[in-house]
Amino acid sequence: QVQLVETGGGLVQAGDSLRLSCAASGRTFSSYAMAWFRQAPGKEREIVARISWGGGSTSYAGSVKGRFTISRDNAQNTVYLQMSSLKPEDTAVYYCAASRVYYGDSTTSYNYWGQGTQVTVSS
Repeated sequence: QVQLVETGGGLVQAGDSLRLSCAASGRTFSSYAMAWFRQAPGKEREIVARISWGGGSTSYAGSVKGRFTISRDNAQNTVYLQMSSLKPEDTAVYYCAASRVYYGDSTTSYNYWGQGTQVTVSS
């Protein structure tokens, strides 16, 4: 089992950058594929980015490609989401998720979730 804690959210202006971190408990972090999701008010939770167990593969939602970068540090049990050129439409609660066996975009296939961190981008 793994516990996830997200940090780094906040209020920024359009065009700014922000880095989210997700710290995982346990000694088997490298056994989990990791992902960032987000959920805006009144909308469904959606995939933002994901990264494979060893970090060799990444994937991004079209809306963030070229602006966001996901990375992981298995020695520090942490996954990051570097967000640049932020837009008001990026405003959402951002969640970190983990899965031992699944590497994809479906919310229902990730077993472990953090509590979320709010990102608000003002215009």
